[in-house]
Amino acid sequence: MDDVLVTGLGALSPLGAGTGAFWRGMHAADTAPVRVPDPLAHMDHPLMYLVPEADLPDGPEEQDGLPLGRGSRFALAAAREAVADAGLAALPGPDASGATDAGLDPRRVAVALSTGMGDTDLHEGWWTGETPASGRWAPAFPLASVVGGWFGAQGVNTCVSNACAASGYALSMAADLIRSGEADVVIAGGAEAYSRVALACFNRLGAIDPERCRPFAAERRGTLFGEGAAVLVLESAAHARARGARTVYGRLAGAGWSCDAYHPTAPEPSGEQIERAMRVALREAGAGTGSGAESGSGGLGFVIPHGTGTALNDVVESQVLDALTPRTPLYSVKALIGHTGGAAGAFAALAASLVLHHKTLPPNVPVGTPDPECAVPLPSGSAPMTGAYGLVNAYAFGGNNISLVFGEAAA
Repeated sequence: MDDVLVTGLGALSPLGAGTGAFWRGMHAADTAPVRVPDPLAHMDHPLMYLVPEADLPDGPEEQDGLPLGRGSRFALAAAREAVADAGLAALPGPDASGATDAGLDPRRVAVALSTGMGDTDLHEGWWTGETPASGRWAPAFPLASVVGGWFGAQGVNTCVSNACAASGYALSMAADLIRSGEADVVIAGGAEAYSRVALACFNRLGAIDPERCRPFAAERRGTLFGEGAAVLVLESAAHARARGARTVYGRLAGAGWSCDAYHPTAPEPSGEQIERAMRVALREAGAGTGSGAESGSGGLGFVIPHGTGTALNDVVESQVLDALTPRTPLYSVKALIGHTGGAAGAFAALAASLVLHHKTLPPNVPVGTPDPECAVPLPSGSAPMTGAYGLVNAYAFGGNNISLVFGEAAA
């Protein structure tokens, strides 16, 4: 079966615009949430990791006569960077067919993007009369169609929205499209933007940490949201070779899906189903489950956990990791940029791709005294990566679980 390669990366995050800013921010390991600039955020903890005002995209505010919300504009900005990074260019208009000068058949280019809340700012603005678009209809989840329309992708264009596992599922679906022969190239990832409704609901649930996102810490008191977009260009190895792709960050080597079928919001306490997803992904990738030093250079080198900072989620996941991948170092993306909801899996995949490419595991953001019930290593300093694989976890309300394994690209 042909490898699914990562040939382009794009990001817009609380660390700034671009993957360069994201990688530098991973090494700086120094971030904090801010108060949302929303006069109607009447809630106990109106805090979030926001994209800096200076880095907000300048792109169009509407497409094909429909207004674009903050989430769509984030997705488009990250997709533009990822496509350029892959050495690709937007295709001709909708009447194009067959191979183009770029060597791409638009009918074999797909888009799989995800979001939890979509362009919720447009709809929330309509309710309060805040936005100029008040009264204008717009779809709630247009991200894939916005990016597909810009690029000229005539293959599958799909938007996944199963809560916080959404972009993990989108990446897995993208790999399936390539492996099944339905697509040569897939623009995949996720985007999430500030939502007054989402933040207010989590405040009412008592699930917002009043200080910062502190996964696996003894004093954690909930999660804290972040916003932005992370996009990967996935491509079959044969297609990448044929067009002479200039950079390969790694490969999506394995994926495992499962569902707890236990509770609308809480994970199943034994962790049986998240362990199942991890085992399936690791087995499909052929990755060892010990630390890189124990399992040789071909083993698992690091884990990017789901770890949201909520009480039960962190304990259940850490117990499974301690049993399945003992002593394998963790890197927490959420401690760095908060919980980006439907984009969380994509940001974890972006971070994994950068770690594999640079062969360095950055330091974790300090979260305070570790919870003794969460026996997982969170290194405080950067170190050379051991092993050849990284495990990425993303879990969600409704018991939706997904694990992905990214591996070094073959020579």
